[in-house]
Amino acid sequence: MSQLLTLKPRMSEKAYGQSQSGTYVFDVPAEANKLTVAKAVAEQYKVTVTTVNITNLSGKNKRTFVNRRGKFVRGTRSDTKKAYVSLKDGDNIPIFAADEEAEAKQEKTQEKIQKVVDKEAKKEEKATSPRRFGIGRRAEKRTGIRGNK
Repeated sequence: MSQLLTLKPRMSEKAYGQSQSGTYVFDVPAEANKLTVAKAVAEQYKVTVTTVNITNLSGKNKRTFVNRRGKFVRGTRSDTKKAYVSLKDGDNIPIFAADEEAEAKQEKTQEKIQKVVDKEAKKEEKATSPRRFGIGRRAEKRTGIRGNK
């Protein structure tokens, strides 16, 4: 293989969890081997690769519910190949960085909203206090509302 592999990161919850510990999962072409995958990851992401494990996933047999002359149509999903790439300590690939940035941004906006709500509650409390309308302590105790008696 003279040309560089096209690596497609695998986007799943399991792959995200493994990326937190330094192992990244890629979908690779069927003709790829460990050396070509390691070389491609190192060149594309400028990191140091320590180990590469590859698994072959055979496509499952599936049948569709479209009938042709009273029979089911059978087919198979295509075979895939996955590469699990471990990196040297301190190296990382920003594949899932957008998700983490979105979560951090959402937390910041929630904090800002909470501050605004607290500030509005204080203003409302201050605006409805009896002293605000010129009622003193004695009048407040006697009548509750000015002009009742």
